[in-house]
Amino acid sequence: MPFERLKIPLTTPPMEARLIDRIPDDDGWQFEPKWDGFRCIAYRDGDEVALMSKSGKPLERYFPEVAMMLRGIKEKRFVVDGEIVLPIGGELSFSALQARLHPAASRIAKLSQETPAQLMLFDCLQVGAKVLLEAPLDKRRAAVDAFAGTLPDEVLISPFTYSVGDAQAWLDQTGGALDGVIAKRRDEPYRPGERAMFKHKVERTADCVVGGFRYDKSGTGVASLLLGLYDADGLLHHVGFTSSFSEAERGELAKLLAPLMGKSAFTGSAPGGASRWAKPGASSEWVALEPSLIAEVAYDQVTGDRFRHGTTFKRWRPDKKPAQCTFDQLSAELRPEQLEAILRTR
Repeated sequence: MPFERLKIPLTTPPMEARLIDRIPDDDGWQFEPKWDGFRCIAYRDGDEVALMSKSGKPLERYFPEVAMMLRGIKEKRFVVDGEIVLPIGGELSFSALQARLHPAASRIAKLSQETPAQLMLFDCLQVGAKVLLEAPLDKRRAAVDAFAGTLPDEVLISPFTYSVGDAQAWLDQTGGALDGVIAKRRDEPYRPGERAMFKHKVERTADCVVGGFRYDKSGTGVASLLLGLYDADGLLHHVGFTSSFSEAERGELAKLLAPLMGKSAFTGSAPGGASRWAKPGASSEWVALEPSLIAEVAYDQVTGDRFRHGTTFKRWRPDKKPAQCTFDQLSAELRPEQLEAILRTR
């Protein structure tokens, strides 16, 4: 049976992180960059390789080049924890990773040749017959570094530091492109499925034009504001939404927006249209507004030219002009030279 010699089952969930508002500055911590990729526990038993996602679904079909690379490693039996990342167009691109989740094998094969993915390792759960789940992080990390000597260039080893100053420097030198910093206790074992490590994420903000809104279920309040940014040609593109409002605020927003209803301000990409994420029967109707209100929002990540998730409303910006709300506010995805600068700190 495949993987029968491994002591760690394929159903093992990865250890996860809880959000904290600052990087811990007391003793006993190890800090690592938080990579914006697909979390993956990689298994190898002889010629069999499995890449398991955080949700427990196999990824090797979508990243055959990573599976092939793992089959070429001298060590025949191992379980390692890491992140699949993909450099494309001069950046580490999450949108390129998403494009791999495609039903057509021919499409995946083409992309794997044109834009091969890489595996960023940061933990080791088993090497050979030695199981490391109960070992403290210091010993598991030493196993990662020992394992690194046998790896091809397509496998990256995530740097680590015991210095809060170094961890902060990672954030500073990437201009907000790095997703954050992970803090792990050096004396702790690996805890599958538990939020036993911590993450400090960069807060990113952007000033956006409010180009429309959607009503809530009552039909009298505002469920969400539709956000836009201008490109270099002066076209306003829909980039996401914010919906972090109380019931009372929704009613007040409806009164505020009523005088601004009019022709659509989105002269580039607009809201609406079919979505594979939409619930059956969900309405995509929205109300257009003239482009005069500016909202400052906090966001976590950008994929392509869109906020990946909903944003958090911070405040109105009456001091700004709509034309000042441009794409150059957004943090770019991590560029290779930024990645290399971080890796050199090991």
